[in-house]
Amino acid sequence: MSEQRVRIDREADGRVAVVVLTRPEKHNALDRPMFDAIDGATREIRTLAEAGEISAVVLRGEGKSFCSGLDIAAIVGDGADFAGSAGALLQKDAGDIANLVQRVGYHWKAVPVPVIAALHGNVLGGGLQIALGADIRIAAPDAKLSIAEVRWGLIPDMGLTTALPKLIGIDHAKELTFTGRNVSGEDAARIGLVTRTAEDPAAEALALATEIAGKSPLAIVRAKALFDTVWEASDEQRLATEERLQREILDAIAAAAAAG
Repeated sequence: MSEQRVRIDREADGRVAVVVLTRPEKHNALDRPMFDAIDGATREIRTLAEAGEISAVVLRGEGKSFCSGLDIAAIVGDGADFAGSAGALLQKDAGDIANLVQRVGYHWKAVPVPVIAALHGNVLGGGLQIALGADIRIAAPDAKLSIAEVRWGLIPDMGLTTALPKLIGIDHAKELTFTGRNVSGEDAARIGLVTRTAEDPAAEALALATEIAGKSPLAIVRAKALFDTVWEASDEQRLATEERLQREILDAIAAAAAAG
């Protein structure tokens, strides 16, 4: 990877890891290097947490936005084969229930310590799905959040269905998915899409992570495991369904393109 896409800082005497998306000129939009970098960051953070080196994680974006979603122009490149280019991101590693685009959101769940997402600016499409992988979301009141995939004729397929059912009602989930409309941080807090709002979400998230890091690591790790265990249904089935339905759309797009 020629350009850095993610940086990991350490705060609170090293007990808090701050994962920073670092493509600010593109509002941290998701190109292939960004997918790979976030995937790598989740693995590194999980290793640090399992070794007992960190007690909490903050996930934030550099610049004006947390993450504005998929960078379609970068994914497609000079070609016009959107279905083929997007489909290449849906590959799984052996033994993993999640494909690459799902891993950048879903694998935060595998981090044994609390993950807190600080949301500001645009939190759109894939950006929102990454944030939904966190345990806690703190948003700026004027942040713009959206399940935006329908704008490009797609469905959310980055692990959204493993998180959203525990947060908001199915009516809200369907409305936001069917319309792709933006909701503010304040509205997102009202319906439970985010935990709460703060004028400076990054500072608030770091303060909370520092507070958590001061508690018993044994208790915090097991508390997260407790809630994740009793709240979970079958994530494997949810992730597989996301992928199957998205592949059906991409196959249809490819067939239409081939037909001219």
